[in-house]
Amino acid sequence: MTDLDISEQIAALRSTFADIQAVVDVERLMADIADLSGQAGEPNLWDDTEKAQKVTSDLSHRQSELAKINSITTRLDDLEVLVDMANEGQDDESAEEALVELGSIQKVLGELEVQTLLNGEFDAHAAVITIRAGAGGVDASDFAEMLLRMYLRWAEQHKYSATVLDTSYAEEAGIKSATIEVDAPYAFGTLSVEAGTHRLVRMSPFNSAGKRQTSFAAVEVVPLIQQAEVIDVPENDIRVDVFRSSGPGGQSVNTTDSAVRITHLPTGIVVSCQNEKSQIQNRAAAMRVLQSRLMVVQREAEAAQKKEFAGVITASWGDQMRSYVLAPYQMVKDLRTDYEVNNPTNVFDGDLDGFINAGIRWRKRDKD
Repeated sequence: MTDLDISEQIAALRSTFADIQAVVDVERLMADIADLSGQAGEPNLWDDTEKAQKVTSDLSHRQSELAKINSITTRLDDLEVLVDMANEGQDDESAEEALVELGSIQKVLGELEVQTLLNGEFDAHAAVITIRAGAGGVDASDFAEMLLRMYLRWAEQHKYSATVLDTSYAEEAGIKSATIEVDAPYAFGTLSVEAGTHRLVRMSPFNSAGKRQTSFAAVEVVPLIQQAEVIDVPENDIRVDVFRSSGPGGQSVNTTDSAVRITHLPTGIVVSCQNEKSQIQNRAAAMRVLQSRLMVVQREAEAAQKKEFAGVITASWGDQMRSYVLAPYQMVKDLRTDYEVNNPTNVFDGDLDGFINAGIRWRKRDKD
């Protein structure tokens, strides 16, 4: 057997890891964990439930980030030992194990490196994703539901908390719209590259002639803003409607008018929430989403004004950012990054990391 020599790859990984550690600032991370641990240990912490949940969530996120950093240090050391063992014993099995571990570490470091690019004002926040069926009739409603499942599966695979805040079901199949909240480290920064128009091309299961159908769905991603950053919304600027939560046929429905719909009269923005059991909780959740969307509208208006002054009118995102093709061939392609895969089934089952990472790198290049 030929000696296994991956010293250059390991050296490159150590160099990349050093850069990541410098950006992450491990000492600051440890200080944050110590501070949050102190707050979490206070006997009256749960007197304020909302604050307690934020403290424990932030602590868990930072502990997870530090654990990932620490594990890379150990894994790189163990990899070098494994290579030495393979070469000294001429052990094919150990050599194969070392190559597998090398690829695994490269993947994790690639993900961490992408995270260092998430340095926008709200990138570290939780995300609110709204999916809406577009042109394409029943196929578009079905496509919107496929995208909803895709994002929920992505969150599940990463062990992120994902809550469906509201779902509006279509009459024949699928959904008209849905809103979900993803609570995870850098959820908004990560998922914001998913915003835009998604296109599906397939042989329609709703067409008796079996013709190929093109349908569209829109994905909106906004950061869930913290209480201290909220935009003040006067009561006379909103209309609040209450109604019964409902679902597709056969699904149980609430027996009280607990679901809440808030309409922001100046902008026409409408937000609904029916996930919580009480009307008060649903109103609070809907108001958080409304304030988040209003903040994004405000930021977009400011950015548009700056672009107008600068003489630049081009948009950041195209009308169609990704195509999912199921017929006559199988392919999912991002039209901004040219990243593509030939297994749509895996993508719809939540395998989005390649698209997300490529999107974050593309966005960084586009801004530089």
